[in-house]
Amino acid sequence: MTVLLDETPGTHPTINLCSGSSFCMLNRDTLLSSAIAMLITLVIGLAVAYRLRTGPPGKLQMVFELLLSYVRNMVRDTVAEDAAFIVPIAATIGFFILVANWIDFFPLQQPVEPANADLNLTAAMALVVILVVQWYSVHVLGWRGYLHRFTKPFEMNLFVRTVFVPLNVIEELVKPVTLSLRLFGNIFAGVVMVFLLGQLFATGSALLSHAAFGTFGLILLVVWKAFDVFFVGSIQAFIFMLLTIIYFGMAREGLEEEGHGKAAVAHAEA
Repeated sequence: MTVLLDETPGTHPTINLCSGSSFCMLNRDTLLSSAIAMLITLVIGLAVAYRLRTGPPGKLQMVFELLLSYVRNMVRDTVAEDAAFIVPIAATIGFFILVANWIDFFPLQQPVEPANADLNLTAAMALVVILVVQWYSVHVLGWRGYLHRFTKPFEMNLFVRTVFVPLNVIEELVKPVTLSLRLFGNIFAGVVMVFLLGQLFATGSALLSHAAFGTFGLILLVVWKAFDVFFVGSIQAFIFMLLTIIYFGMAREGLEEEGHGKAAVAHAEA
């Protein structure tokens, strides 16, 4: 994507794998952009693993060690000591989103666009996270404890808890929606801002017939895009990773309220 967008944001060239059916339509730009982000993520991760050594770490290794240490401590404090498998999930998805957002700063052309500006990608990541969270909840609590989660607040009497069951179910169903829309909305809003500012400065330069106006506008666009990509993009990657860990912590709700709690914890540790 160039600094000055030449196409209206939100339009995606598609590939139809099934003639006459919309269920097999794929967004070509999203597939390509996410593939590039995944490739960069894997290359950096493998490069760090290849250069991994004892003693004083290199700069890149130190950054990754700080990130993993932070995620590990957050999982330990938010979820449990025995939930170490969440660390690679949260760290990988957070780093992938960070890379996918950051590569938007470079002057890329169609069909390479911000991958997270497509709701299909953010919704897919959110669904994967929520499905793993549901599995973890059943694994830790058992089916009885899993269903018991939807009767909170646990301190209320049975009648009040029954009334809250539909609200708790809706809350669980809305989680992937809010998780995907939050990331998509912020990244897509940045794309729209770049498009509108680019059109504004291009129109002003043409009306005034003054090249300096267009140059000044281009500089402002670069500054804005750097802020949007590196600051907002980093914040959104962190929030997605943080919410992923929090949802895993919420999956254990009700563990202490049921008699099966100790048995479930022992089973999980085994």
